Order: sequence, then structure tokens, then C-alpha cells
Amino acid sequence: MTVVKSTLPDDARRVAGDALQQTLVDLLGLSLVGKQAHWSIVGPRFRSIHLQLDEVVDSARAFSDTVAERAAAIGVAPDGRPETIAASFSLGGPKVGWVRDSEVVQVIVDALESAIRRLRERIETTEKADPVTQDLLIAITADLEKQRWMFDAENYPHEEGDEG
Repeated sequence: MTVVKSTLPDDARRVAGDALQQTLVDLLGLSLVGKQAHWSIVGPRFRSIHLQLDEVVDSARAFSDTVAERAAAIGVAPDGRPETIAASFSLGGPKVGWVRDSEVVQVIVDALESAIRRLRERIETTEKADPVTQDLLIAITADLEKQRWMFDAENYPHEEGDEG
């Protein structure tokens, strides 16, 4: 049942709605991964990474609201229930317990890379179906790529003697 009438044709609404729902799950899950890492990080870079994690969480939460509202605007009821996130989230997260700062950085880089890869796939699928949704996904991708770069730079050099 569609309560909110969409301005999109049914097929386009389905494509955009699926992309938005999958993105909502990724963003809500990413915010939980970030908060878990924020609470369990230990190590000499605790404070700076602890604060940087809040930036990722805040960004993911703000974008999740925008994504859910876009879905509602095109007549698709967003589903951000805990059981939906738990059943659908697949980006990975930190282990249980205290986690070293370097491990936290890698967990976040990996989660962001997965989210970005998935967003880029959705950008392609929404190109013709709904350029407005595509534009939103592009903006989210740009922000997450910036966050990934900032975290990836935390562990430079990645290997002993790697300076180039």
C-alpha cells in the first residue's frame, strides 16, 4: 500500500526506493559501528580518533535522515527498525571488547570502503530511474570518501618503509 503518492513511475520508484532503503541500512549500521568503536577504542591516539569517530557518526545519522525522508517523499516507507538493520547490515564492525586505535582505524576504513562501493553501484542504478535520488547518493558518497581518506591517513605509512 502506498499512502504517499509518488511523482515517479512505479518502476522508477521501486529502483530508487530499493537504493534508498539499502543506503539507509548502511548508514544506520555505519553509525552504530562508529559509536561502538568510539566507546571501545584504546591506544595512544585515543582522543583524536575518538573525536573523529563522532564526525562519522554524525554524518551517517544526518544522511540517514535525509535518505529516509527522500524515500518517504517518493512514496516508499523507510524501514530503519533495529531488526531490519540487524538482518540486512553487512559492512562489518569492530570486535567485542577493547580495540586498539590502529585496528579501529582499519575497521572504519574497511566499513567506509564497503559503503562507498555499494553507493557507487546504487548511483549507477538510479541514474535513469531518479536523478534526484542519484544526486543525493553522489553527495553521500563524496562525504564518505572524505571520511575514508581522513581515517586512512591515520595509519600512514601502512607498511614499514612505505613512504611513497
